[in-house]
Amino acid sequence: MSSSMRGNRTRKFKAEINVVPYIDVMLVLLIIFMVAAPITNPGVINLPSAEKSSLPPTEYIQISLKPDSASTIGINGQKSGGAQPESASSRSDLMKKLRDIHEANPELPVMISGDKESRYDDVIQIISEAKKFGITRVGLATKS
Repeated sequence: MSSSMRGNRTRKFKAEINVVPYIDVMLVLLIIFMVAAPITNPGVINLPSAEKSSLPPTEYIQISLKPDSASTIGINGQKSGGAQPESASSRSDLMKKLRDIHEANPELPVMISGDKESRYDDVIQIISEAKKFGITRVGLATKS
């Protein structure tokens, strides 16, 4: 019996994990991420470029947007007859006035002047609505 007990004492199980393959995998993944990181730059947005119009239209429908969601609409040029732009209290009111002016003068393009503090979404929504009315020429007014 003493010999069998001695045999059990000498036989010990090793509970070790071989981590060398995990280190190899981690190094390969590190190299892949180091190579792939400079290729993709999520902070860069490629915006389309537009050339400045050499001759802006002489007559157009002018929409002015202010940051406090106040807006004005009117015709600039000879067809205005000296009329002052009308103020619009809401977006739906502005779109109704735009539709009325466009039906009376279908050949006039639209020029949108957005204050730099106004929301980008407001300008895009007005361009979208103008396109739905059938207005094909919509421009943005900028400072030179």
